[in-house]
Amino acid sequence: MSAALVLINLIMMKRYLLRLFVSIVTMATVARPLFGQDQVTATGVKLENPISETYLKTNLRQTKPRLVLSPKTEGRLREKLESDPVIANFYDAIKKEANHIYDQPLLVRKQIGRRLLSVSREMLFRMNMLGLVYRIERDSRALNRINEEVLAVSRFADWNPSHFLDVGEMAMAVAIALDWTAGALPEATIVEAETALIEKGIKPSWPANGKQPGWVYSNNNWNQVCHGGLIAAAIAVAERDPALAAQTISRALEALPNALQEYAPDGVYPEGSTYWEYGTGFSVVTIAMLESAFGTDFGYGDYPGFLESALFRGMTNAPSGMYYNFADCGDRRSDNGDVVLAWFAQRTGNTAFYEKNRFSGPVAEMSRLSRLAGCGLVWMSQINTQGQEQIPLSWAGKGTNPVVIFKDDASRQYYFGGKGGRGSVNHGNMDGGSFVFELDGVRWVVDPGNQDYEALEKTGFDLWGRCQKCERWTLLTKNNFGHSTLTINRELHQVNGMSLITDFRGGERPEATIDMTAAFGADAKSVKRKFIRDGPFSLTVIDEIIPAESTEEITWQLLTTAEVEINAHGANLRQDGKVLKILNKSHPGLQFSVVSLDPPPLDLDRRIEGLKRLELKIRRTAFRPENERIEIRLTGD
Repeated sequence: MSAALVLINLIMMKRYLLRLFVSIVTMATVARPLFGQDQVTATGVKLENPISETYLKTNLRQTKPRLVLSPKTEGRLREKLESDPVIANFYDAIKKEANHIYDQPLLVRKQIGRRLLSVSREMLFRMNMLGLVYRIERDSRALNRINEEVLAVSRFADWNPSHFLDVGEMAMAVAIALDWTAGALPEATIVEAETALIEKGIKPSWPANGKQPGWVYSNNNWNQVCHGGLIAAAIAVAERDPALAAQTISRALEALPNALQEYAPDGVYPEGSTYWEYGTGFSVVTIAMLESAFGTDFGYGDYPGFLESALFRGMTNAPSGMYYNFADCGDRRSDNGDVVLAWFAQRTGNTAFYEKNRFSGPVAEMSRLSRLAGCGLVWMSQINTQGQEQIPLSWAGKGTNPVVIFKDDASRQYYFGGKGGRGSVNHGNMDGGSFVFELDGVRWVVDPGNQDYEALEKTGFDLWGRCQKCERWTLLTKNNFGHSTLTINRELHQVNGMSLITDFRGGERPEATIDMTAAFGADAKSVKRKFIRDGPFSLTVIDEIIPAESTEEITWQLLTTAEVEINAHGANLRQDGKVLKILNKSHPGLQFSVVSLDPPPLDLDRRIEGLKRLELKIRRTAFRPENERIEIRLTGD
């Protein structure tokens, strides 16, 4: 048996044992006091946490680098730079970015609204580029610039602890700078940077009143990012303040499962694909740091659902280059390779997650690299390229925001993504039952995606409330009127009404059923939506509805940016010289109508060129009161 297969088998056995432990311990909510608060982990799985001041002094690697890089991984990276053209090419891209940094001014503390985040992210980007170039070449120019950058941010008045993501990213950036230069910076710079990590990074996370900040025990990306940054900072200052470092790392290991439980059971990241990249990106950096510093990740990387999330990420990449952009997700992925997925390729041995072609393109044509690209190159150099598993053509993942995806082998670039969920999930929308659809590389059925937070917040708009009548749901990108789903009585979906995937079948004719009943409250007794790939270039959507006495109107709706032509059989969509037919199979006597959403209903709504809602309204006089059935078929030529 090859070494790659042995590794994969060991990983799968460990994951099996973890899941067995979950089933034995509990699948219910578990609560226990932590630092004066309760931790709630739905899986019941905790991380190993032996951290104490004594453990830190005994087990922390004494030599640097020890954050992501280690003597072993650095040696492997140097070998691959000489022998692997993909690694060499991506390193050239990193050097290109480093050279651009020299022409940029030093960072200043410029806050945008309530965020310093863009500055912190730029610092993390710069330290990944310059730090790796220094590490490989001992380039004095890179070292001098790192010195200047570190001094500049260390002298900021603060790193904006009121929006702690800013602190988390800045702390990781400064910690990497200190670690990858491994004592080569001037002693005065090292002292000043360590002081900043303690005073501007770690200590603000321990308020004097003893009350833990909300992100510490949250179940979203803040947990992953902030704890990751503070673990980096704690390792960087461990010799200077071992008690504070141990306390900070221990708290992180106790609190991280609150966010990690969101991956269970199948790896679906409820905040969407771009937030997967954010939260998971910081998770894999943290795992790599723990392994390089302590020789173990304390069970972090094998948390139930975490490794499976690579498949979720891969499945949400559509042939058109867009994401399945549900939740607060961006529209389109970078043309560059995915460095976070590269970590999963290295960890699992599955090179299906290693996007070699995207890392191999001409350096001059690459877009701006990820701010984690330096770490990413380390992971890429550790991949064993002998093992590969196939990505499935149909897949469903359960969890707090369940999704189902059908795709093909690229012959027609078929892509369908549908979902359940509820509005109250982190970064969620009232989009249970919604879907996107592509054929021949054209996104025919769209999700309106995300919109700029700052532009909304500066008007006083309450973007983050999750109550039924909260202002968030007035936005087209957030409410059900802006998604390809069902609406009953022209009402909003119930914010806490969970739509569940109740049935999924793969194979050549995949299908999935979503029970949407809870989304409609008293407006319907039962609502079930079935998606069927009933042909190589078609999708059928069947809705089975048992109306309530209050059910007056059912609206079937589809969002598109294509041109729409209404006809006797339904409608034709035209885009990029291609046609998609929308066939009304269940209600031939009713006609579709088109509602233009460009411009959108509100001035604050995101404007999407050509956006429109194709809708079929079925009023009480036209539907069967016992069991209404709507069947719509989407088919290409």
